[in-house]
Amino acid sequence: MSASSSPPAARRWWALALIALAQFMVIMDTSIIGVALPRMREDLGFSQENLSWVFNAYVVAFGGLLLLGGRLSDLFGARRLFGTGWIVLLAGSAVAGAAGTVAVELAGRALQGAGAALIAPAALTLLMTLFGSDPRELTKALALYGAAAPAGGTAGVFLGGVVTEYASWPWVFYINIPIAVLALVAAPRLMPAGGGGARGSIDVIGALTVTLGLGALVYAVVRAPEVGWASAATWGVLVAGLVLLGVFLALQATRRRPLMPLSIFRTPGLGAANLAQVLLGAAWIPMWFFLNLYLQQVLGYNAFPSGAALLPMTALIMIGMIVLAPRAIGRFGPKAVTVAGLAVLAAGMGWLSLIRPDGTFWVDVLPASLVAALGMSLAFIPSLGTAISSARPEEGGLASGIVNTGYQVGSALGLAAMTAVAASRGARELGDPAALTGGFSAAFAGAGLIALAGAVLAAVTLRSPRPEPRPESRPGSRPASSAGREGAGSR
Repeated sequence: MSASSSPPAARRWWALALIALAQFMVIMDTSIIGVALPRMREDLGFSQENLSWVFNAYVVAFGGLLLLGGRLSDLFGARRLFGTGWIVLLAGSAVAGAAGTVAVELAGRALQGAGAALIAPAALTLLMTLFGSDPRELTKALALYGAAAPAGGTAGVFLGGVVTEYASWPWVFYINIPIAVLALVAAPRLMPAGGGGARGSIDVIGALTVTLGLGALVYAVVRAPEVGWASAATWGVLVAGLVLLGVFLALQATRRRPLMPLSIFRTPGLGAANLAQVLLGAAWIPMWFFLNLYLQQVLGYNAFPSGAALLPMTALIMIGMIVLAPRAIGRFGPKAVTVAGLAVLAAGMGWLSLIRPDGTFWVDVLPASLVAALGMSLAFIPSLGTAISSARPEEGGLASGIVNTGYQVGSALGLAAMTAVAASRGARELGDPAALTGGFSAAFAGAGLIALAGAVLAAVTLRSPRPEPRPESRPGSRPASSAGREGAGSR
């Protein structure tokens, strides 16, 4: 990207604010429905087990189509895809809010996810375009961008509580509409034009096979406690999902212009950092989902207090992302901070698994949730920065799509697996606090094991940064890819 196509320096930080808002919103849409779930279950007829599909319909479409979104960003330009994504998200929000049946609700949520899949990789590509040439500014930009994701996830619970308590649950979707209009008006004035022009075609078949494959796996895991793990229905859908994913990988290996060139995983750091993001999402999202249900269905909180109870987590995540994580990365390096963050997250999950049927917020929820939030805030930034700065500039959209896909796929599969675990341990028994607590406790323990596995794998697979020879030694002569690596913490 040439300097002439970038906005003046004074406007770059306003552009970053819009990029962070986009990340905040697409992640908030995964969580804002949390407090509204009990009322949606009553009004639309969801079962306790299938209630997780209000979340999964969004994240499966989001995660499955992110690679396509990244490819479209490279082909047609990040700013154009950014605006298109907001239009699709707006339409999906209107459908989800007006839904009167389970099918229409899930269709609206899937459409929202498709819009998010266009917005997220385009936003990350725009960030790298604006700040990738300056390591110091890139570090700050990534910190603010990274903080927007978990802050959006946790703040969504609070906002969902306010909206559900004082308006009605459809407004957890309608709230997106004015934000989308604001983004559509502001983007042409703030974002750099140009980009795109990459060669190749759109791999629609690849996008369909990966999305349907992921959806099948999630569906099979969610349904397994109801129909049985040994049933033909469970294994049939699991095999179908694996076959579809196998077809996707085969297509990517043989096509001249694949949706996801498998060679990109030869890039040092990308695969390992993306694996850390997968396991981070698989641990964090179940914690948020079941903690919200524990507050409402066991402790008896209404919608607004349930959302407000998670505000301390939001504050700590913001502080951790913006202040603590960058300093820790600068001192210890991205690998050490990623491993430590996942280990702290595992400890917080283990603490949460000790919840009691007659527990209290101050003893059973607050301290353990703060430990988990600290771990999340430490692990997210270095793994994200390592992943997106590993690829060549012309593959920025693809790398953005891959890392976002990893987090969302991990979220969907982790929640599906922990929903199955919770259901098998009593989480189906509405009105029985002891049974519900047993199910939720098992889910927290399982999520803690996922985070612990993530810490071990990150320690084994992530590489510590090494000094690289520079073709030029003059200040400011470093290429953007090296700047990105430094911005990720290898200063």
